[in-house]
Amino acid sequence: MSFAEEVKNEIAHYKTWDAACRNAELSALLWMGGEVLRGSRGQLGIAFTTSHNAVARRVLQMWRQAFSIRPEVRVRKGLRLRKRNYYIVQIPPSAAGAAALQALAVWPENKEAAPLSLTGMEVQRAFLRGAFMGNGSVNQPKGDYHLEIVTTRLFLAKVVLRLMKRFHLPARMTDRKGAYLVYIKEGNGVADFLQQIGATQAYLQFESVRVVKEMRNNVNRVVNCETANLQKTVDAAVKQRRNIEILQAVGKYGKLSLKLQEAAELRLANPEATLSELAAKSGLTKSGLSHRFKKIALWAENEGQHKNEKK
Repeated sequence: MSFAEEVKNEIAHYKTWDAACRNAELSALLWMGGEVLRGSRGQLGIAFTTSHNAVARRVLQMWRQAFSIRPEVRVRKGLRLRKRNYYIVQIPPSAAGAAALQALAVWPENKEAAPLSLTGMEVQRAFLRGAFMGNGSVNQPKGDYHLEIVTTRLFLAKVVLRLMKRFHLPARMTDRKGAYLVYIKEGNGVADFLQQIGATQAYLQFESVRVVKEMRNNVNRVVNCETANLQKTVDAAVKQRRNIEILQAVGKYGKLSLKLQEAAELRLANPEATLSELAAKSGLTKSGLSHRFKKIALWAENEGQHKNEKK
């Protein structure tokens, strides 16, 4: 079971006692995963399809609590490689069905208004919970942080985005192949969203994995930084020794000042020491010792230029 399926399974068992919250959640579910069925003389029904058994049971339970119409439930085998079952909760077209869909604001489809009034924080959380169950997904916390809700209806995506913003979630919206995605790519944002929709266990699991992941990343950053600093130290020491050896080879070492010779002898005696360690041994400051090595480097560089001119 994927992490997204775990989240949906958990929130599909969330206890909802308030009728307004139940209707908001059911409305979002039907908007996301339902298809309105039209009969004669204004009769309407709906077919809700999902691959999650717990979500199908959730829709069936909430519908029975709200309306007297008995839904039909069918199971269809998937045709793709995974061959997952698809659960269809269907309300056949009828006058009562039309009234129910109107009560849930699923019909008529008004592209300029919100599906429901959605007043109150709990009602808004319920709508987001239903939207996620209907067509949402979230990555495993071990990977990149990404949560999204997808719909083919632009106005519905705007409603979801507006509700997320009300809870101060860092959500954004984009379009992809005729669909609209409302997504969150920040770890804190994903965690907050899971809390808002009532996925407590998924939130705790997400945060637990995220803490370990961030600790590991911090350790790696420190190790990488130390490795880079160590490499710089080694490169600097090698270059300093090479400059000294150049001056020795051409017989110019003895022309260095006593201070420069002291620095050179210190480096030759301690080929792997850091500049800080050499400074501590010499009683000089790091900047003072570094200045001496720069002068030695200039001498070596001048010798290299003289050789090139003679050639």
